[in-house]
Amino acid sequence: MKILFVGYNPGIRSAQVGHHYAHKSNRFWKLLYEAGLTPYKFDAIDDIKLIELGFGSTNIVDRPSKTANEITTEELKSGADGLYKMIKSTKPKIACYTGIGVYRIYASTILSISPSKLDIHTGLQQNRIIEDTIDFVCSNPSGLNTIPYVNQLNCFIELKNLLSKV
Repeated sequence: MKILFVGYNPGIRSAQVGHHYAHKSNRFWKLLYEAGLTPYKFDAIDDIKLIELGFGSTNIVDRPSKTANEITTEELKSGADGLYKMIKSTKPKIACYTGIGVYRIYASTILSISPSKLDIHTGLQQNRIIEDTIDFVCSNPSGLNTIPYVNQLNCFIELKNLLSKV
């Protein structure tokens, strides 16, 4: 696997239709296409086609919710342990966390350090949690996120450029 995308959890719409990043306001599919990671703009129902490109998609928590704020700390910590095992077994070249908070809880849980002690930013992370997997963070593509689209797109372009080097 080239890239494993890791989100918070399924939104209500994604849970209803059984496909990742399914809400009409979610920018994930547009970002992948405009960054050059997919040959055309996939729809959520095309998520299975990511496998053909060497990409996968998962969440740190499986329970759907309207917003990520509804996820409990206990759910996130438990999900981090499961995610660690998944990444260790699937061995993606890059784990791309679609949300700074996703990576913060994952890294702090696995490394057993306070989340406030982590210097996390979008882009390539300084250290790897799993030796053979590069950690990369983009902001959450949810329509609820107020990060400007151009900033999000630049992050996905940086991801594509990184992929071409590994």
